[in-house]
Amino acid sequence: VQLQASGGGLVQPGGHLRLSCSISTSAFSSHVMAWFRQAPGKEREFVAAIRWGSASTTYADFVKGRFTISRDRPEKTMYLQMNNLKREDTGVYYCAKANSLSTHKGEYYNWGQGTLVTVSS
Repeated sequence: VQLQASGGGLVQPGGHLRLSCSISTSAFSSHVMAWFRQAPGKEREFVAAIRWGSASTTYADFVKGRFTISRDRPEKTMYLQMNNLKREDTGVYYCAKANSLSTHKGEYYNWGQGTLVTVSS
């Protein structure tokens, strides 16, 4: 299984972006797909996750109310709608898969290459 993130770019504070993560093969309903991000000089951190089957979601506190994770099962694609972006949201955003819900990056695998999001005026 290969994951490929896309949709990053340069956006002003308060702006929005939608990231996509395409999946090369079908994910099982029990799988969990997630977004992580890594800012320069910092550890990779959990952003949001979605259960592929039920579409139930979990968010990091710092994105609640601003970001929305979703998935399109027939298109084998996961999305991250990011609104009201802040400078501290800058980083490389990665998608990954896990066998069960977790906020710990060690539980995830099949990491994609990532897409760079830069929030700056």
